[in-house]
Amino acid sequence: MLNVALLGAGRIAGVHATAISTNPGSRLVAVSDINTEAAAKLAAQCGTEARTTDAILADASINAVLIATSTDTHSDLIERATAAGKAVLCEKPVDLSLARAQACQQAVAKNGKPVMIGFNRRFDPNFSALKAALDKGEIGKPELLSITSFDPAPPPVAYIKVSGGLFRDMMIHDFDMANFIMGTAPVSVSAVGSSIVDPAIGAAGDVDTAVVTLTYADGRIAVIKNSRRAVYGYDQRVELLGSEGLLQAQNMLENTVVKSTTAGVTGAKPTYFFLERYMPAYAAEWAAFVTAVTAGSALPVTLADGVAALAMAEAATLSATSGTPVSLASVLK
Repeated sequence: MLNVALLGAGRIAGVHATAISTNPGSRLVAVSDINTEAAAKLAAQCGTEARTTDAILADASINAVLIATSTDTHSDLIERATAAGKAVLCEKPVDLSLARAQACQQAVAKNGKPVMIGFNRRFDPNFSALKAALDKGEIGKPELLSITSFDPAPPPVAYIKVSGGLFRDMMIHDFDMANFIMGTAPVSVSAVGSSIVDPAIGAAGDVDTAVVTLTYADGRIAVIKNSRRAVYGYDQRVELLGSEGLLQAQNMLENTVVKSTTAGVTGAKPTYFFLERYMPAYAAEWAAFVTAVTAGSALPVTLADGVAALAMAEAATLSATSGTPVSLASVLK
């Protein structure tokens, strides 16, 4: 049984608290947050106690921590937790700075404790089934990947200003998904982005609509499309063309009812946002972490995966600014 502390008490922390508390292999023993009232409230909801982060890290009976704090604290907390002898699952991204994330990776290697980055979409039943079919050779060699990720509405501009930008905050999930499906990182990243959903996002220095093309050493191509606004719901699709066929993971719908009349054929919209869409993925992600840490086996998502996705976000940001492709090797120097 893993004794687990949750660092963070915001919206996503609540999702993780449920995953920890409902998994038979883990026990939530403490919650901390810079907002002590939020920590106390979440702890009470989960039947545990609110403690300071320092107290949690000093407690040798706590085996693991789940980091769901603000991004600017991730690297420091990963380093402190692993130095304290604890296994870590940390929400994406590792950091807003690639150099800081790489330094964190080096520090963790010395500490010798397992760190998993929270790319929960790998554990979505649909996406994982697509990957499994690919690995079985059902469509031959993958050649052209298309990833669609549209949010139903943009976040507040106050959030945009501290998010690190669309490529680091939103598309980073899709960079990791491309690496997961293609089995390797690309050699070149080409990005275009604009602010057409909300002028305030552009004024804050970010984009809300973007397309990225990834080129691989063997000629394969991946295309990622992101938008902060899809008025019909949370649009999350993957399509992979292979030498012997096509794999598609479609949207999860609010229901499966289809109405057919003389006026036409209609169905339900996609689920509205990530909490509805990815709750099973968060539970499966945590279960995989618990299994790996308990068994001492390899983690399914590593800190290196987090650094790789962040490097792609850095390359995309540079490409969108310069208007030219950026090699991944050039940002990993």
